Amino acid sequence: MNDGQRIRLLTVAEHAADTHDGVVSLANDVDPLTQRDAIARARRVELHFPAFTDGRAYSQAYLVRRRLGFSGDLRATGDVLADQLLQMERTGFSSAVLKDDVDPADAQRQLARFPSFYQGDVTRDAPFRHR
Repeated sequence: MNDGQRIRLLTVAEHAADTHDGVVSLANDVDPLTQRDAIARARRVELHFPAFTDGRAYSQAYLVRRRLGFSGDLRATGDVLADQLLQMERTGFSSAVLKDDVDPADAQRQLARFPSFYQGDVTRDAPFRHR
């Protein structure tokens, strides 16, 4: 995007192999503000999309990044489709686990279609503010 950093795409197998301490997983009906202390200690926060039509994890991502100031890996799990990745990236996700039937090359092409934006987002100011 504006600073060259893009959302990291993982397969289900890569995600399963990426285990370590310091991971907080939140269901999409949990208020992240109630988990403030656990998130402050975490290296990674995983937010779940039970269905591609359920966008509550976008709101959770905003709260985790902006209100709680989390700077670690914010990962999208569940029903993650290629056409959602751009919005995930703009709302603060730093990695996403693609469903088994999503081709990673297709997902990368989707991201490449929009290399930058006029508007700011959760992690970046609008480019015109840097003049």
